[in-house]
Amino acid sequence: MNKPPSRRKKTTPAASDDSTLPNDQDLEDISQEKNPATATITVTAVEVPELTEQEISDRLHLERRVERAVFEAGKALAELRERRLYRSTHKTFEDYCRDRFGHSRQKSNYLIAAADVYENLTTNCCQNLGIENLTTNSSQILPTSEGQVRPMTKLEPQEQQEVWLRAVEFAGGKIPSGRIVKDVVQQIMERTKVPNTYQIGEVCQILAKDNPELRGKSGCWGIISQVNDFSCTVKLWDGVYTVGLQHLKSYDYLPAECQQMQVICDRISGVYSDSLEETVKSLLQLLGKVNRPYLTAVEEKLLNLLELEYERR
Repeated sequence: MNKPPSRRKKTTPAASDDSTLPNDQDLEDISQEKNPATATITVTAVEVPELTEQEISDRLHLERRVERAVFEAGKALAELRERRLYRSTHKTFEDYCRDRFGHSRQKSNYLIAAADVYENLTTNCCQNLGIENLTTNSSQILPTSEGQVRPMTKLEPQEQQEVWLRAVEFAGGKIPSGRIVKDVVQQIMERTKVPNTYQIGEVCQILAKDNPELRGKSGCWGIISQVNDFSCTVKLWDGVYTVGLQHLKSYDYLPAECQQMQVICDRISGVYSDSLEETVKSLLQLLGKVNRPYLTAVEEKLLNLLELEYERR
């Protein structure tokens, strides 16, 4: 007897959640969607509240505090140096700066000089505006770092103002970099270039003229050791300095007198050091300011005595 044909059961999918399988309406919606590349995404804008007048004032005040920080440091260092407030713990300002602040005397001098330039710009370029009310546009922009004003430290106050205003202009009305300021300084120096007629071995007098790097050196004499385009390297009683031409005045000594002063300069420099007693330093400084090409008999004896005293140590 033949078996009746068997019926195979159809396999049906297991019941599933509506969230995993699309229904007919979902398929219809998908088929009608546009190309995802051309879909429009709607972003809800978040409203940022405007600053109040008090907040604007607070912001300007805090910005000025940040800008002035490095220059306030320079003013503080200048007062520490001038009043010798380091003398209870250190013999020299250089040792004090290294131990207390971790930087060299040269770095301190840069900060002090920068503070003087900053003060000049704020009291002259912007003399009609209060510091707290300055805004960042045109001539009201002020330096924010020592490096921006370092190229201007050897210029006269009026030249500093001119350089800064031109540098701001070249920077598109923004705070200029140190490189821009340096380029403007070079342009002005080229414009006012005068021939450097000084000669190596010539004796000159230092004219400080508000140059902070020459503070305490006004009236001192020195020996030209190198002639540059816009300055000379000069050996004084306590070290070697680079001095702009506007800060030098020749004594017009004869060659023999210049050689004699060279010998005296070498002798004074041989005795001098930062660790000397203040009375000895003062004496050497006085010898470094004599406005004649020789020492008197008493001055000669005093220098001989110092040479003998410190040669034995």
